[in-house]
Amino acid sequence: MTKAAVFTMKIEPELRSAFAAAAEAAHRPASQVVRELMREYIDRQEDARDHAAFVARKVAIAREAIGRDEGRDDSAVSADFARRRAGLVDRI
Repeated sequence: MTKAAVFTMKIEPELRSAFAAAAEAAHRPASQVVRELMREYIDRQEDARDHAAFVARKVAIAREAIGRDEGRDDSAVSADFARRRAGLVDRI
């Protein structure tokens, strides 16, 4: 990947010094570390968007089920999971 863009930012001198020292201690150029941090940030943001979309789909499915009167109330769900927990405890 060609590196043609320049990224300028303002940071505290203490942060810059500590970052440069940490990168040097790891025997890595500071610019390489910054690129990795940027990629990790992008990945975390994509994961967060994917998770939000997953939750939105699950909520929509649940609301549709409730609209068709296919939902279960809290007491039924709690009783079901109490039985499941008891079955797991019995196996242990």
